[in-house]
Amino acid sequence: MACALVLLFALVSSAAPPKKKKKPAAAPVSAAARLAARREIESKIAAVKTGIENPGALASYFASLQAGDPVHILQFGDSHTASDDWANAIRIAAQAKYGDGGPGFVQAGHPYKGYRRFDATGVSSPLWKTEGTMAIHGDPNQGLSGISISTEAAGQTVELTASGEALDIFYLQQPGGGQVELTIDGQSAGAFTTDGDLGPGQSEYSLTPGPHLLSLRTLNFAPVRLFGWALDNRQGVTVETLGINGAQANVILDWNERIWAAELNQRNSSLVILAYGTNEANSHLWTAEQYRADLTAVIDRIRRATPAASILMIGPPDCGRLRPLLHLSEVIDIQREIARSQHVAFWDWRLHMGGPGIVKRWVVAGWSQQDYIHLTFEGYRMLGKLVFDQLEAANSISYEQTGQNR
Repeated sequence: MACALVLLFALVSSAAPPKKKKKPAAAPVSAAARLAARREIESKIAAVKTGIENPGALASYFASLQAGDPVHILQFGDSHTASDDWANAIRIAAQAKYGDGGPGFVQAGHPYKGYRRFDATGVSSPLWKTEGTMAIHGDPNQGLSGISISTEAAGQTVELTASGEALDIFYLQQPGGGQVELTIDGQSAGAFTTDGDLGPGQSEYSLTPGPHLLSLRTLNFAPVRLFGWALDNRQGVTVETLGINGAQANVILDWNERIWAAELNQRNSSLVILAYGTNEANSHLWTAEQYRADLTAVIDRIRRATPAASILMIGPPDCGRLRPLLHLSEVIDIQREIARSQHVAFWDWRLHMGGPGIVKRWVVAGWSQQDYIHLTFEGYRMLGKLVFDQLEAANSISYEQTGQNR
């Protein structure tokens, strides 16, 4: 009997683990159903009469556009921002009208899966460690985007392929920091050290206009932490995406303010976009009181760093497969409330999708993914064009009211 039990146990133990059940594939959507959903959505969007709320808060941004100054737009956000899809639609439209200012700030290397910029390509060698994601928080010294890559090994490289004529490299200056060599299009541009008192570090270079291959290489076995690089043209618009998958707005409050504020101030942004809310709306730990306090503190921190910049808050999209995300309506209401009280412009993404519950029709239309949260490429492109058009409409009203000549 004992032998039989042992044999039975062995057979059970050696059996393959049960396979996870696959989620059933989404039912195919007919061309007619897709077209009907798209027409319904377009009709609902056209019926929305509210544009950018509190547009007077964007006065300094509009003034920069009207004056023909270089304009830097920095967008902080969650995964909707990190994918660069809808920000790229804004970028393309803005640069077509006001000129190509270059990519602006780009994170160093390829810091995490899912990071993307359509106007720049970054790669890095294997021995760089990423910090600042929701999975690996790291310490507070993470720089402008809240993300850094670091190494203590010599011979580690980071590359950027993009166009521009002015280059700034952002890094952590720290005691015992290592030396780094910059190569521009295969030619050495010299080395700089990251050694010094703890704080923001920056190196500046002038380039010939046009595309470049830029490379950084660590020269010794010492700690080097890179935040990113900014590649700009002398005129035009940049749209710089600073998104972190899974992030909530209060992640900004976790960053070393002295380092972050110095880098934000250096970018001399005309417009800062805050595009959070999806992860807050889905959090079981969320409270209205704490959310109000956090949003106010984030806005205060931005204004301390770059007082002249306008701020636009963009709410979360309509989300939820069976029902809206837990706190979605409350998050949107509080964002609108804080925007009004803090002289911040506001754009209600859910409203401009077509209102509560419309995400189901966006999925049928092929403009939203099957998670009922993220859009498809086509959906994000449509969103970006809508945001740009509404900013332009508000700018036209501002222009008429001021009577200024372009």
